[in-house]
Amino acid sequence: MKPHRLELDYVAPPHRSPWAGVAVLALALGVAASVTVHYGSVRRELTAAEAARGLLGEARPARAIPRERLEDERRQVEAIVRQLTLPWAQMIETIEGASTGEVAVLQMQPEAEQRRLRLTGEAKNREAMLKYVRRLDEAKTLSEVHLVSHQVQLDDPSRPVQFALQASFRGAQ
Repeated sequence: MKPHRLELDYVAPPHRSPWAGVAVLALALGVAASVTVHYGSVRRELTAAEAARGLLGEARPARAIPRERLEDERRQVEAIVRQLTLPWAQMIETIEGASTGEVAVLQMQPEAEQRRLRLTGEAKNREAMLKYVRRLDEAKTLSEVHLVSHQVQLDDPSRPVQFALQASFRGAQ
């Protein structure tokens, strides 16, 4: 037996009247208009009350800020000011002036609080590293230049020397 062929109609005829949707839309628009009018009147009353308070000289009470928060903000501002007042141009000029083709600066970390500079670099050999430290020590903007650590990179075939040094800014406060 051969099954009967089904014919499906995917477009269903509308079952409801469109008037119900139009009525709901009209009701929603009426409520929105009413709320808008009410909002406008409340806003005008609020403005009038604030103006009256201003005429009477009543000021809004200021919110009290905790003393600890003020101290924290003051410390943060001071730290930022110290960071910004570092002699950046002279410091970079000094480091570039002391550089040669034998030394590469890898990292420069100014410590504004202590007015110190930590520098990490790599030199072709120990003599180039020591010359670089001497040139920095002779610079006008840095003082107390000290080699903190150094290490020969044995895994590199050219055996460069990686070093860290520390210096203070001249005229440190």
